[in-house]
Amino acid sequence: MPELSHRRRQLVLAICCMSLLIVSLDVTILNVALPAMQTDLHASTSGLQWTIDAYTLVLASLLMLAGSTADRIGRKRVFVVGLVVFSLGSLLCSVAPGLDLLIWFRMIQAVGGSMLNPVAMSIITNTFTEPRERARAIGVWGAVVGISMAAGPLIGGLLVDSVGWRSIFWINLPVGLAALLLTLKFIPESRAPKARRPDPVGQLLVIALFGSLTYAIIEAPDSGFTSILPFAILALAALLALLWYEPRRDEPLIDLRFFRSAPFSGATVIAISAFSALGGFLFLSTLYLQNVVGLDALHAGLWMLPMAVPTFLCAPISGRLVGSHGPRISLLIAGTAMTASAVLFAGFEAETSGVSRFIGYALFGIGFGFVNAPITNTAVSGMPRAQAGVAAAVASTSRQLGQTLGVAVVGAVLASGVSASSYKETFVSAARPGWWILVACGLAVLVLGAVTSGVWARRTAERTADQLASVEVREAAGINA
Repeated sequence: MPELSHRRRQLVLAICCMSLLIVSLDVTILNVALPAMQTDLHASTSGLQWTIDAYTLVLASLLMLAGSTADRIGRKRVFVVGLVVFSLGSLLCSVAPGLDLLIWFRMIQAVGGSMLNPVAMSIITNTFTEPRERARAIGVWGAVVGISMAAGPLIGGLLVDSVGWRSIFWINLPVGLAALLLTLKFIPESRAPKARRPDPVGQLLVIALFGSLTYAIIEAPDSGFTSILPFAILALAALLALLWYEPRRDEPLIDLRFFRSAPFSGATVIAISAFSALGGFLFLSTLYLQNVVGLDALHAGLWMLPMAVPTFLCAPISGRLVGSHGPRISLLIAGTAMTASAVLFAGFEAETSGVSRFIGYALFGIGFGFVNAPITNTAVSGMPRAQAGVAAAVASTSRQLGQTLGVAVVGAVLASGVSASSYKETFVSAARPGWWILVACGLAVLVLGAVTSGVWARRTAERTADQLASVEVREAAGINA
């Protein structure tokens, strides 16, 4: 990629952030619309889980393929295709006649979405090459998640109450079109110096692992252990096959050598934990506010502001902290705040009081605002630039996998404990185990943030980066690694 002026780099960042905005908006807007969709489409709790998880599951399955493909054939080219497919999927979702087709159209959306965020992050990584400037750019990137959290529920609430839940997908169309036109005009093409070959076996194993695991978790309350046991076994077999097969390929879909770096491995697990907490938090909060408290979609969206505003404000602060002092401070703040928030709901039923609910939402927003920048920066900063797309895709996959598992696990716990005949009376007690799961997720962020950001961990990252760079040099010279 040619060296760009400061103004052009900022424009590239803005265009990439537009892609993140529509993908993030899609999640927050959809959560507000869940009760309306449940009534209109006669959906069960598991049906609502699938409207979210069909999207995040396909994203998680295809992100690494999209990242490596973009490195190989051109990041701008893949980014453009992603914008077109995502916008088309959004249009199809808005006209879906039933729940089954809506789930399929959500999967089409996700195919396009898989080509956006990791590819955009790869473009940013190759545009902002100076570490401090890159960390600040990633902080801005994280702030866009806060914008989507603030705008999504409000826009979604207004649209659901005035036009209907189908209109929540329309918002993606003008933003997607604007991002497409700006991309074609202003973003330069870039790719890795050496093209990596596709890994179809690895890709199929990833799909089998994520898909069977998610299906087993979501369907367990309705189908029983015996029915989902084959899918659990398939997930385990796919995991073992992936661990055996990938190291034996010269150019694997998932380069397991990345995980020799303690900060990279820590960032991966932290991303899964943090976004599991986010997925479960939004799922429980939306259903409680609308189905138990009885708020309409707009007022339920307004209740998301105490979470969304701190996320928006804290994300760029976290980016600056990471650029100046490394990831530890941001991760410790994130883990502490997210754990405290979940404890309020799990141990003190914070959702039943307006004041405690506000405090719990604000604490979660602070924690989530601080967690994004260190995850992304750690994932890409220690890797060779030629593999930036793959490294960013692993980080994005961890996020989507976490959100998928959060909705699946917390939704399954809720479905197994709530009573259809006394929904409002049993919701709080049925949701309590789900909140304790979120406490565990917050503690994982806190502990791993402390352990994987120390001197020893940084040394493993340096050794891993040196090993990967030396392998790249040998491969470029045509020497068998």
